[in-house]
Amino acid sequence: DMLAEIGYGDDDLVIVHDALGFGGCHLAVAIPQAWDEINSMRELMALPKWGPARPLRVVTAYPNVAEKFFNDIGFEHVEISTADGALEAAPAMGAADCILDLVSSGTTLRENNLKEIEGGRVLDSQGVLVASREALLKREGLLEIVHELLERLEAHLRAQGLFMVTANVRGSSPEEVAKKLNSAGPLMRGLQGPTIAPVYTPQADGSSITGSFYAVSVTVPKSRIYETVKQMRTIGGSGVLTFPLTYVFDEEPPRWNALMTTLGLNAKDYEHLFRQ
Repeated sequence: DMLAEIGYGDDDLVIVHDALGFGGCHLAVAIPQAWDEINSMRELMALPKWGPARPLRVVTAYPNVAEKFFNDIGFEHVEISTADGALEAAPAMGAADCILDLVSSGTTLRENNLKEIEGGRVLDSQGVLVASREALLKREGLLEIVHELLERLEAHLRAQGLFMVTANVRGSSPEEVAKKLNSAGPLMRGLQGPTIAPVYTPQADGSSITGSFYAVSVTVPKSRIYETVKQMRTIGGSGVLTFPLTYVFDEEPPRWNALMTTLGLNAKDYEHLFRQ
């Protein structure tokens, strides 16, 4: 929302990450609930009272976005005013006909006897990371910092909702255990395949032997943990452990390559950042 408001037409502003996964909401037009006959932007525009002498009065903290929105839909007679704070009170006070503001749950609108209407949703919004193109290109060491920041953000977002499930599974060989897991369905195959390692079982004489149990680890969504535990038991698993993942690092963050393209740089010149 603020990016659209202050960044429109600013070539120096670069989006580094466009979906940080927090602050989810949307920018929308809201009108008084008392306008029972109006339930869409088309019906609002069709009201005969709007004209040069009596435009639709809209109060918002996003005048640039508002102007573009109303121009794009062909709403000619609109007067946009800016305000900060409790915009929801403006229609009841007679200072505006409607508002254009951020909406999350809609509770604040309902508490102020306002409602959204069809076609009045301007844009969806969430937290993003932006930077100055000039600073990225000229400030020494900044690209390295941004690279690490992107790595951490991407890895953390990728790990959200994922759990590692580990168990000791009986088997004569890793291949036999892998066959059991693969035959149990896609859930037991993890991100790129199950991780299987021998369990060194201690003996009475202090030595260890392998070949009876294998430690198996798979990554699954949180909503399917119990299903995975039951499947582990089905193939002979015991001692099942589960724990949440904090980071899942990929070979390289996809948005890094996109940033390099935006800046007109060659990503290969910065490959050393992934391997240091």
